[in-house]
Amino acid sequence: MFFSKLFAPTLRESPADAEVISHQLMIRAGMIRKVAAGIYNLLPLGTLVMQNVERIVREELTRAGAQEVVMPVVIPSELWRESGRWEEYGKELLRVKDRHGRDFCLGPTHEEVVTDMVRRDVKSYKGLPLNLYQIQTKFRDEIRPRFGLMRGREFVMKDAYSFHANEESAKEEYDKMFEAYSNIFRRCGLKFRAVEADSGNIGGSFSHEFMVLADTGEDEVVSCNSCDYAANTERAELKDHVSGQADHIKAQAETPEPKEVSTPGKKTIEEVSGLLGVPASKFIKTLVYDTDNGPVVALVRGLRNINEAKLRRAAGVARAELATDAVVEEITGAPRGFAGPVGLGDVRIIADFDIRAITEGVTGANKVDTHLLNVLPGRDFTAEYADLRTVEGLDKCPRCDKGRFEIHRGIEVGHIFMLGTKYSEAMDCTFIDEDGKSKPMIMGCYGIGIGRTAAAAIEQNHDDNGIKWPVPLAPYHVAVVLVDIKNDDLMEIATSLYYGLMDRGIPALLDERNERPGVRFKDIDLIGIPVRVTISKKTAAEESVEIKARGGEMDLFKYDKTMEEIYRLLGMVLPEQESKVTISSTPE
Repeated sequence: MFFSKLFAPTLRESPADAEVISHQLMIRAGMIRKVAAGIYNLLPLGTLVMQNVERIVREELTRAGAQEVVMPVVIPSELWRESGRWEEYGKELLRVKDRHGRDFCLGPTHEEVVTDMVRRDVKSYKGLPLNLYQIQTKFRDEIRPRFGLMRGREFVMKDAYSFHANEESAKEEYDKMFEAYSNIFRRCGLKFRAVEADSGNIGGSFSHEFMVLADTGEDEVVSCNSCDYAANTERAELKDHVSGQADHIKAQAETPEPKEVSTPGKKTIEEVSGLLGVPASKFIKTLVYDTDNGPVVALVRGLRNINEAKLRRAAGVARAELATDAVVEEITGAPRGFAGPVGLGDVRIIADFDIRAITEGVTGANKVDTHLLNVLPGRDFTAEYADLRTVEGLDKCPRCDKGRFEIHRGIEVGHIFMLGTKYSEAMDCTFIDEDGKSKPMIMGCYGIGIGRTAAAAIEQNHDDNGIKWPVPLAPYHVAVVLVDIKNDDLMEIATSLYYGLMDRGIPALLDERNERPGVRFKDIDLIGIPVRVTISKKTAAEESVEIKARGGEMDLFKYDKTMEEIYRLLGMVLPEQESKVTISSTPE
């Protein structure tokens, strides 16, 4: 491509509404332009980057045995009603009506459609296992779309779905997809971690997220400093370390009876702790949640936080939201801030494991301006116990029992799920096994955000001058800059190199614009092209060119060494038969 013909409207300044670096740089580099909130045009440079991600994904999925299909964006409501998600999914599902008044949605994901496809034509175990994938536009009506391609409403995703006759086959495919995803993100040049994750509204028994590590990531990832355990904070486990040792049993036996104490106007743990002189670790934080199965009271120690994903799993519910002030008062008899588990009556109480270790605890007394001292779990109230609290740095690892957690920031770019039979049972997707019996197919699903992967690469690879693309994702690998654009002899040298690169399958950009060299150099750095080759009267006088890797130093190379150096900077091996390749004075 000649730069003078390229539609790449670069900007010197970042737009005011671009919050993260990838959003800023993709707009400044002329890769995307906003159409509406969370909806973007992909310009030629952005399209090339997306195609590079898609190419890597296709190659690895094909190598893993998956087959590509294309499913519709607009989906009839009947399929979503079969799975139960039409009512369950929430406002992110954009529902529309056609001219006949029939309900449809714009697909945010395609479990229902692919399950319907497979149940129509696969009837026997002989047609299994089967893995189908697509790379397609999705729509999720995010309440607050932000960060450009990182969290848009319309986006491109690779989603794959596998179907199996048994658990062993499903697990084998899950492991195969895990390996394929690892290969994809390695080939994209990204630093990432695969972490255990919550399955959310997709469902399933277990899942892994693939996180690109970046300081600007909106997700938190924890990893053990002693073993290979890693998880996102929604899923990260904490072990039940409550001691049954003699000293703890003795402390329980010596805990006095509960005693009310006046705490006028003091609602927060910090306020009550300061008033009473009792450490926050002695407090039993009591929160009332509204769920799809009635109210639930959740307990956690002191200044720790409830992990609502864990609470949903422990309570066996799909929805758990903090109750309104009116509901809190109805359940506890007191305003928010004075709730406690003692004497609550017939309401479900779920407590974090760590609550059992508390003696002489402090809670709200379910009375205005009043708290209770000397509360002892098991004696003064009963509860179900589960892992409920959000992990923090230095928490003990649940797997190796030696290491401590470290917290990292990450950007989710891929997610794989073991779905089980959630959709196949609901939608009657069955097969006849070897014994002639009908069984539901066991499913897995596997997603990659194409645009998110590109944006995450920028978050991880940039400097003050712009993007520093990993070579496999760069829209062009080499920029050939002709400084003296009116010199026909130099133009012949530049075009010879340009066409030579293109003939060898190396995407190249010839910058012959009528602009100052400094302006052109800035654009090339902003766009993130990995290698820049500069041709001028000065270099031609020495039968040389200047070669500079993005972010590196510029060096002078003779014509007969130019291609070799370009290959080296791109991490490629120059074919042996081309070791003598030189730049000619006329195009190849």
